[in-house]
Amino acid sequence: MSATTRHGAAVDKRRLILDAAVRVFARQGFHGCRVSDVADEAQVAYGLVYHYFHSKDEILDTVFLERWGVMLEVIAQVDAGEEPARAKLEAIASFIVDSYRHDPDVMKVIIVEVTRAANSFGRTHLAKIREAYAGIAQIVRKAQESGQLKRTVSPEFAAMAFYGTIEQVLTGWIFDVAGAEEAEFERAKRFVVETICDGLQEGGASGAPASGSRL
Repeated sequence: MSATTRHGAAVDKRRLILDAAVRVFARQGFHGCRVSDVADEAQVAYGLVYHYFHSKDEILDTVFLERWGVMLEVIAQVDAGEEPARAKLEAIASFIVDSYRHDPDVMKVIIVEVTRAANSFGRTHLAKIREAYAGIAQIVRKAQESGQLKRTVSPEFAAMAFYGTIEQVLTGWIFDVAGAEEAEFERAKRFVVETICDGLQEGGASGAPASGSRL
């Protein structure tokens, strides 16, 4: 077996374990399962899990950092574009909602076990979580400076309100409080942006500057 083949096999096993862990964490909760449950779900030997990960905590860390890192890249790419702020926020909202649509278990684990776990994983990853807020705030700040959005709300507060609204919608779907049919995903993207942007829009929801308005 070549070195390349061995590396590929290792990556596959590691991915297999991570994917199995997501299903177990989503089904049983992080604190309600054991490493042996992950091994059983992945159909691998118990010791193989420890070959790739030192602990159950490291598995959860990896799941979070992988997916959160992708979101940070998306926010950065969107911010670098020339589109209006509303279109940028729509793109970010679409990415987050579609992430839930395509992989609800991962989003459930990230929201329930990490970002809302203020006394454990949430605090451990607070710096990474704040990076997302800072990226969204930067989009709002630039839009305020260019006159697209009002300055009546700070960029930091707007970012927290924007992401918090999306997270609350996803939480409703996770716990079956709100409907999660296909049409609801598209409505959610639009409603989140309208909720935040219409309140910040310079000149009102239409986007036209109000007569005599000042930033």
